[in-house]
Amino acid sequence: MSIELTLLIWSTTLFAGYIGVQSTLYRMQHGIIFANTGRDNEAPPNPMNARGEKALRNLLETYAVFVALAVATELSGRSDVLTQVGAHLYFWARWAYLPLYILAVPQIRSLVWLISAIGLMLMFFGVAF
Repeated sequence: MSIELTLLIWSTTLFAGYIGVQSTLYRMQHGIIFANTGRDNEAPPNPMNARGEKALRNLLETYAVFVALAVATELSGRSDVLTQVGAHLYFWARWAYLPLYILAVPQIRSLVWLISAIGLMLMFFGVAF
């Protein structure tokens, strides 16, 4: 199994981590009982809850691209240094991004996001050319 496919499989833990943080922050603000209802008359999110929601949305904006590139790399047999380094950059930068976003760390958070985007670009160039 390629490194890219291995990281794709492990990315399910990444996805679960983002959902876990977001749902925990939601429940911390609204309570478990309210979270288990239809959520009518929901109060606006507090800053931490809002950051959890934004971090999850941000992951979702790039996750499908990572999945597509990892699968394309595997199916095409084009795994190489570019795709492997790119997959690692994306995967580990996304793990680093979550606490940076939740804790509202400026600049470094954006740099880590850029590193994950570079990872996707490397994967694209490795599989496409």
